[in-house]
Amino acid sequence: MAMLEQARQAFMALCSERGVHLATEVRVRPLMADEAVGTKAGPEFAIKRGKEVVIEATFKNSRGQAFTDCPSRWEGTLTGLLSLDLTNVRNRAVFVAAMNAVLRSLGAAGGTVHCRDDDLARCGEAIAREIEKRFGKKRTCLIGLQPAILKGLAFGFGCGRIAAVDLNPDNIGTWKLGVRICDGVTELPELVEACDLGLATGSTLINGTIDEIMARFAAAKKPLVFYGNTIAGAAALLGLDRICPFGQ
Repeated sequence: MAMLEQARQAFMALCSERGVHLATEVRVRPLMADEAVGTKAGPEFAIKRGKEVVIEATFKNSRGQAFTDCPSRWEGTLTGLLSLDLTNVRNRAVFVAAMNAVLRSLGAAGGTVHCRDDDLARCGEAIAREIEKRFGKKRTCLIGLQPAILKGLAFGFGCGRIAAVDLNPDNIGTWKLGVRICDGVTELPELVEACDLGLATGSTLINGTIDEIMARFAAAKKPLVFYGNTIAGAAALLGLDRICPFGQ
């Protein structure tokens, strides 16, 4: 977990620099789907089917969230948070959500809370426009299936320019909007070579795949952009490229 450990070290340094009281409490809890993303999101979104959960951390009056398939509750001080064993996926989710909340409180990160209702559907088009503005209509590999983003890219660029990978076996091998959903483990290497850029979910920071993904794109000398609120804090600390048009 090299990238997450780098984020932890940078987070600790910033807390020290800003004089953050490490005895301050943080609370983390899972959210119900409607509570996290509103009532208008359709069943195509994994959170509505119970495949993923948003956990929310509160620090003082600020909130930070993270997507995970291993949700849990946690309460403790910043000292306890900073000492969590990050080889455990539940701890990684708690740490990332809490780090987002603290960085939001410090004004060091924004968009730490997921968008809701109609913004979920609008997100894909907005991301596609931003990608096109910055890179052109390039062959893009979507890492982590997000239906609205896949739709925005497929409609905006043409499905022939889009590849997609996911880790959920229910999605792998299916076709969506003319795009085959590939295996995020076995098929990623060839898709990195075939594409011009990557657009990866920030939850790779939690599921343990971010280091390999970043290494592959770096070796191929191709840009990698992250999307979503989960990686808000780490992206701010480490200077990672991130798009999250409607994050709150």
